[in-house]
Amino acid sequence: MQLVFATNNLNKIKEVQALLPKHITLLSLKDIGCLEDIPETQNTIEGNSIQKATYIKKHYGYDCFADDTGLEVTILNGAPGVYSARYAGEQRNANDNMDKLLTELHTKTNRNAQFKTVITLQLNNKQQTFTGICEGDITKTKSGEQGFGYDPIFKPKGFQQTFAEMDLSLKNSIGHRGKAIEQLVHFLNS
Repeated sequence: MQLVFATNNLNKIKEVQALLPKHITLLSLKDIGCLEDIPETQNTIEGNSIQKATYIKKHYGYDCFADDTGLEVTILNGAPGVYSARYAGEQRNANDNMDKLLTELHTKTNRNAQFKTVITLQLNNKQQTFTGICEGDITKTKSGEQGFGYDPIFKPKGFQQTFAEMDLSLKNSIGHRGKAIEQLVHFLNS
């Protein structure tokens, strides 16, 4: 069985392939000749995930899944949320995004936040979504060299390290993306 993972991030593909049942082969967007930017114009994380998976199925005909992730900060009414990747501008720079968020939270005591990943599976002309959430807090400074995005300023509940200070296996076992992928794998195995 082949499934397209609507990404060109080879590290993500490798990571997810290792978690999937052996009889499923993952294909990237490049593998199916999808070189254009897939639209992400919805105003929710769920909406973008659904939009991406629907786009691949409609334009390329493959069974597939797509994910979208956002950081939701309580005191900022869920921002940056769906705009997490371009919070500080269209240049999509992780350091700029973190700096903007840290500046906005500078005087705030409530630093509660959560990462949310939604995966949408298009399989046999049916659609299924899976949601993974990891609660935590935004730190006051960046710490750690691992991971990407907001990982250096996100400390998951119950841990003293940021995501960027954790090894990948620990992050995956407690993190939002890992939880959503676990649900996807369970569904594919059942």
